[in-house]
Amino acid sequence: MTPAVLVTGSSRGLGRGVAESLAAAGYSVAVHFASNRQAAEQTAEECRRLANTAEQKFCVVGGDIGNAADRQSLFDQTLEAFGHLDALVNNAGIAPRVRADIMDATEEVFDEVMGVNLKGPYFLSQLAARYWLSKPGQSRLSTGYKLIFVTSLSANTASVNRGEYCISKAGLSMAAQLWAVRLAAEGIQVMELRPGIMATDMTSGVKEKYDKLLADGIVPQKRWGEPADVGRAVESILAGHFAFSTGDVVNIDGGFHLRRL
Repeated sequence: MTPAVLVTGSSRGLGRGVAESLAAAGYSVAVHFASNRQAAEQTAEECRRLANTAEQKFCVVGGDIGNAADRQSLFDQTLEAFGHLDALVNNAGIAPRVRADIMDATEEVFDEVMGVNLKGPYFLSQLAARYWLSKPGQSRLSTGYKLIFVTSLSANTASVNRGEYCISKAGLSMAAQLWAVRLAAEGIQVMELRPGIMATDMTSGVKEKYDKLLADGIVPQKRWGEPADVGRAVESILAGHFAFSTGDVVNIDGGFHLRRL
């Protein structure tokens, strides 16, 4: 049967790139959105266009992953649509509504970012892990169930005007390690993908700033990352190309992480 993947935050940006890459590779995909159902429907329609088998299915599931009831609902919707789940890609994330120096940051914005970026994927992963442990050896993927966390270069790169975002991504990186340790003996692989400067709507407002930084060589490959770059990485993990790895960080940043003189 066709493996099924839930990709959070896949109505747009990196998540959409992941969903489309997986559709083209033959997977069924649950397209998740928080508020923009129309965008999610558009992503699902594009996935149907890219699909290469009649068995593939695509559904749209909505909800705030920072909310426990919504998390349970979107997980249940995914199982109802596919009858099984083989991989979870924790991609959904938000930037702070206002970029403020950490001297001026508010608890309200901090809590909002943490709820979506850290608490949500942490406990959604718990739902997935419990489901998988109740069905050992039943994954449609050749090398077992997969749990993927999409973090950010902000996991270890400080930006004092969006401290809550950096802390959320650093925490998510640790969450990936925790789940990797917990699930390794159960045959469930956990990986972290760490994108760099990516061309999405989240960075559209600072495009001019990053264009200059890219031209000056902040990224050795001297280009923006694209959603498809993340999509190809997810596809490779699901295909089993990293079968003897777990808890590892795969940088998708054009070499940003390299230490240089």
